[in-house]
Amino acid sequence: MPPGLDALKHVVVLMMENRSFDHMLGSLKAVNPAIDGLAGNEENPDSTGVPVTVAPQAEYQSQLDPDPDHHFPAVDKQIFGGVTTAQNSTRQPNMQGFVKSYFDQQFNVGHSHLIMNYFPQKMLPALTGLATEFAVFNRWFSSIPGPTLCNRAFAHYGTSFGQVSMDVFYWNKQYLSIYERLVNNGHKAKLYYYDQASSSLEVVNLLQNQPALFGTFQDFLHDCSQNLLPDYCFIEPNYTDHDAPDGSGELIASDQHPDHDVRAGEQFIATVYNAIRNNPNLWPNTALLIVYDEHGGTFDHVPPPACTPDGFVAQPSATGTPDPFHFDRLGVRVPAVLVSPWVARGSVINDVFEHASIPGTITDHFLGDYDARSPREKDANTFLNNLSLPAMRADDDCPSFTND
Repeated sequence: MPPGLDALKHVVVLMMENRSFDHMLGSLKAVNPAIDGLAGNEENPDSTGVPVTVAPQAEYQSQLDPDPDHHFPAVDKQIFGGVTTAQNSTRQPNMQGFVKSYFDQQFNVGHSHLIMNYFPQKMLPALTGLATEFAVFNRWFSSIPGPTLCNRAFAHYGTSFGQVSMDVFYWNKQYLSIYERLVNNGHKAKLYYYDQASSSLEVVNLLQNQPALFGTFQDFLHDCSQNLLPDYCFIEPNYTDHDAPDGSGELIASDQHPDHDVRAGEQFIATVYNAIRNNPNLWPNTALLIVYDEHGGTFDHVPPPACTPDGFVAQPSATGTPDPFHFDRLGVRVPAVLVSPWVARGSVINDVFEHASIPGTITDHFLGDYDARSPREKDANTFLNNLSLPAMRADDDCPSFTND
């Protein structure tokens, strides 16, 4: 076993919101040709048939308003260019429907072109810095071509139990969450939501009668500083602009969901990284995965591949498309970065991953053989073997951020 895996005691997952790989990291192809980003000539036709080329003109805020549609029918249009199975039973993903889909939000041709904008590297120093200093995944896809809650369910359970929407429901207990699995087997696990005023709906679903599995972001910072971090933890950003509970001022949403200020998310990513990096007792034995739940309707050029079905079927009444969905293809590609002093600088990982890889990886590392999980999770690639250096990188060989 590589020494980095021998030393590994903690795995931290930070899941951000609603941005595609090309939108956030597409500029990095110019830095490292091995990164499957943008060449600059990628196009999508608009609603009038005029081709729209990608442009490095994304803005931190006020550009993607209204929020791009990322529900199942819209994502199907983005991936397949608006061609349905009723029109072509052998249709193939061509990633040609993003501009047409954004046009549907307010029927403004010019505004629909903005969905093809992406961020230059210099605008995202935290995310792109970690991607180039550690490891970036070329092929991490959201688990289904749909919205937030069902995709986040894959990160917690390895399945969405047949859900493809934002409906609030208590997950079927056919499979335990990764937190319950770990705690039931003598390990510590926790989901850190931002605060009482800002947590995602799956926290409500997961919480039920298990308050010991949850903490706030301030608890995460405290646990890092006091060497109390659990074996596995999952971090949620702040989803809303709201007043701080202590009256100290307004807290700005840091999830990067359009149209929240992307700079607040940059600061949040840096804060999480620094909390681990700056503790010499944590840094050598902790791996941090930064990933996004789904693409949020923004453009990506890589067609999502087929995948192992997870045993559920969503009927047309749920998908809003002509056909049932058998959970047999992945959603749109999202940014994903693996951070550890045991990861070689500039690593580019080309295997296919999805959110079921998260509970799959954590289960394999901490529990070993564990049968009671979804077919998708069992078949998902795991990512900790990328902690592959024979010796840990020196302290001055790993970046620090000052913008937290």
